[in-house]
Formats: sequence, C-alpha cells, structure tokens
Amino acid sequence: MKRSRKLASPRVVNIADLRELARRRLPRVVFDYVDGGAEDEITLRENRRAFEEITFRPRHAVAFPECDFRTRVLGCDLALPFLLAPVGYTRVIHREGEVAAARVAGQAGTAYILSTISGYPLEEVKAASSGPVFYQLYMMGGRELAEGALERARKAGFAGLFVTIDTAVAGMRERDFRNGMKELLGPGLFAKIRYSPQVLTHPRWLASFFLDGGVRPLPNVVVPGRGPMPLIDVGAALALSTISWDDLRWIRDIWRGPVIIKGVLTGEDARRAVDEGAVAVVVSNHGGRQLDSVPATLRALPEVVAAVNGQLEVLMDGGIRRGGDVIKALCLGARAVLCGRAYAYGLAAAGETGIARAVEILRADLERTLRLLGCASVSQLDRSFVSCNRR
Repeated sequence: MKRSRKLASPRVVNIADLRELARRRLPRVVFDYVDGGAEDEITLRENRRAFEEITFRPRHAVAFPECDFRTRVLGCDLALPFLLAPVGYTRVIHREGEVAAARVAGQAGTAYILSTISGYPLEEVKAASSGPVFYQLYMMGGRELAEGALERARKAGFAGLFVTIDTAVAGMRERDFRNGMKELLGPGLFAKIRYSPQVLTHPRWLASFFLDGGVRPLPNVVVPGRGPMPLIDVGAALALSTISWDDLRWIRDIWRGPVIIKGVLTGEDARRAVDEGAVAVVVSNHGGRQLDSVPATLRALPEVVAAVNGQLEVLMDGGIRRGGDVIKALCLGARAVLCGRAYAYGLAAAGETGIARAVEILRADLERTLRLLGCASVSQLDRSFVSCNRR
C-alpha cells in the first residue's frame, strides 16, 4: 500500500515523474543504461522532438459514451494499442524484471516482447502472462545458440518472433563507458573500485541486487557444454551476431511462425521485409542507442507505411512518453507502438507496481486525448486528425 501511495497523484502524474523516481533509486550506471543513447544522443533527443512537430486537428462538439482502444496486432486481439517492448538487462534494473513486465502486460490486455538479453528463463516469463508474449532474437553465438532458444520459445507457446536487424555492432553508448558498465559487471574486483561509489550510495538497490544473485548469466543464450552465456560477454557476442537477409530465411524456416523485422527505417528495407515473408516491421532506431543521427522514428514512419502499401503491419517505437504520442503514431499509419523506456522507468521506480502505474498513465492519456480529439475509437484515427509543423 505504501508503495502504491508513492506512485499516486500528485507525486506521479506522468512518465517523467517515474523517470525522476528511477533516477533517484538507481545507481548512475544503471539509470544511464536505461536513459542514455549513442554518441552525441542526437537521435535520442530527436525521437522526442519529432512528436512536438505533430499537432492535433480535433473534432469538437462530439460526444460518445466510451473510448475503444481495442486493436488487432500480429493476429492477437489487444485491449490497448501499445505493446511492452523488449528491454535488455531488466533484472539488473529491478529483480522482478521481465516476469513483472509480462504479468502487467497480460493483466492490461496487451502483449509483452521478451529480449534475448533477459534475466529469467523464457518459459518462466511466458507462464507469468495471461496475454500474448513474443520473443525478440539476437543471433548471439550464431545459429546454433539461436536455434536452441527458438525451439524453447516455440514449445513454450510464444506468439511470434521479433528479429532485430540494427545491431551489426553495439552502439557507442558513451554514458556506459564513463560509468564503468563493463568493469562493474565484470569479475575483476580491482577494476570496480574506481566506479563503486555510485553503487554504494544506493544501498537499497545494492542489497536487492545481491539478494537476487548479483550478475546473472543469460538463461536464454545457452552455450553447449558450457551453460548460459555470462552477461559480461554480450558486447562481444553482438559483434559476432550480425543478421543478414540469408539468416532471416533460415530463421523463418526454423521458427515456422510469424516473423517481425525490428529496426527498419527506410522504404528499401521495408520492401525487402515484404519480399522475405515478414508479417510486420517495426520502425525503430533502437531508442537512439545504435547509429546516431538516423531519423527519428516518427519521421521515418510515413515512408515505411507507404513502401509496404498495406502488405504487412507497421509498428513503431522510440520516444513514446504520453498517450498522445501513441495516437500521433497511429494517425501516421502505425498499427500499434512499442513502449520501452516508459515502463522501464516504472520498473526501476517500484517493480511490478511501477510498470502497472506506467501502463495506467498511458491508458488514461489515451482516453483523455481521444475524447478531446473527438474520436471514439483508435480504429478511426487517420492523418486527418494531425498536421505536421516541422521546424
């Protein structure tokens, strides 16, 4: 109850308030992992600024008894037009991690996407949700390791596979370097000394982290004869996990289910995804965490929507902090959006309760914005409800 009051209005009224609570609770190295982007963080900032360029064109003097948020995404009927995106390392953010996110998504009537870089076995995460759960694949360790994870995900009943294509190497996330992310996760005690004050000043997080077992290996990336891959090996593994279109053909044959391509920013890649048999694409720049100075996803969205011409579903992520942001993306052609940092801030602030509060905030935003816009259902949204005023 005390934790619920901490997250209630007026202390927490929007996602930015959850971000501030997360900043206070987490060591700088962990908060900056969630909050930061690549290089100069131009794309990270532009993902948010792009929403400011879109203004609404409301229909006034319109009344309706209730708002309809329902939509059908990737063969699943969802109660909300947003999914909880894959976020790696969430068990480091809070020990409830991916299991909490999956549970909240199911309770809210939406879907959860589990990252390969997760702290809980995929079977446990799937069992936690009453709704659809998807798996997001990095080809860490090559095809052999990926095949094992895909087989497990298929047996566990995952609804589809998101394949991330924008990680030829890990982006230059300068905050992580400055904060000693690699050293703090690594085994060497001496290397940690320089960076330890930021952790020691957050004793509650530190106690929870160690009580949960500290730095855990990756249970869904199992190396034959060695067991789960150590978390500290992720950067090197990503450098050897580049996805090619040939890999996508192999993945589709192995998976034998819906494949969604995540990381599309151009019409060319969108059309290639159509040709390769994907059922959907996600317009994504990895939250501004990979190649800096690529377009904001909201700006790239119309090109991708036009390129696929209705042949597959288009989703979008990047910069979603309010229900109005969700509606702007839907107006520009997205079937639904993926929210990552928004719920990660909630997780950091208060675990499962914090994620639920983030979802509650976004849902309330959606209802208020739809009513003020004069639109009763997300299915009725189109470009006539918005104008672009790019500066």
